[in-house]
Amino acid sequence: MKHPKLVAFGSAALVVLAGIAIAWYAAKGSHLELRGSILKVRTAPTDENSSVAVLDFRVTNLADYEFNVLNVKVIVEDKSGAKVEGMTVSETDARHLFEVLPILGQKYNDSLVVRNRIPPHASEDRMIAASLPIPESSLDMRQGITLRIEEVEGNVSEIKGK
Repeated sequence: MKHPKLVAFGSAALVVLAGIAIAWYAAKGSHLELRGSILKVRTAPTDENSSVAVLDFRVTNLADYEFNVLNVKVIVEDKSGAKVEGMTVSETDARHLFEVLPILGQKYNDSLVVRNRIPPHASEDRMIAASLPIPESSLDMRQGITLRIEEVEGNVSEIKGK
């Protein structure tokens, strides 16, 4: 063997890389994060200058721990690029909303609200309704919509849609 130092260095590098890979794989489930997609956005006017948006979405808890919801926000980016935060609607008010505004269709899923828990590695279909201080025409011509879910430990997950 002409280069014993090179062989020793290569072997040491492989051992270090293997250790890093094992540590990274072992810590994979400890980061509280929700991933998902917005399946459908339904809109309806509430008056001339305000509207309501109902987001049907699917989330998956990737962590090995339960995700405890602290806050849920809906943020709309309008055509000009300005961001408007909606006021989320409670589960009880969401039921009444679907009764009063039949244009929204049927309420398929429960709302994701404060103190809801998403079990480890579970996927759930949920919804959230939010009142927005913009007309329905502006809401329908939005650039994007973001669902922001905060966890009690401070972790934040964002799901973006059109």
